[in-house]
Amino acid sequence: MIFFKKRRHYKYTLVESYSRVIDIRPDEKLGNNFLYLDTNGQLFISEGYSWDGPSGPTIDTKNFMQGSLVHDALYQLIREQYLDFTYRKYADELLKEMCMDDSMCSIRAFFVYWGVRLFGASAAKPDTLKAP
Repeated sequence: MIFFKKRRHYKYTLVESYSRVIDIRPDEKLGNNFLYLDTNGQLFISEGYSWDGPSGPTIDTKNFMQGSLVHDALYQLIREQYLDFTYRKYADELLKEMCMDDSMCSIRAFFVYWGVRLFGASAAKPDTLKAP
């Protein structure tokens, strides 16, 4: 038996490593070599990490990029079952907060938030497949 994942087409690749302290404090470090969250809430995303940027009917603007990176990384940790699915709401709220911190108008950030709340669940569900 093998286990595999279908790969997505990514639009962006991180040129330099990125880290940010978030409000999730796991009991132990979780993730992998490219993406992890430590016990102090430090989210680390390594150089070379790829993500698809903002999703849905939207424009990829600079005030959306940092939030989309962190949001996609948190969804990956949820999808790979390092984080519980209940953290999805926190990831969505953090996306909205980060977009507004990066000068996105609050009306657009509101629609971004509700877009991921209403349509983002499938992106956070486990995606490992198996074949005999």
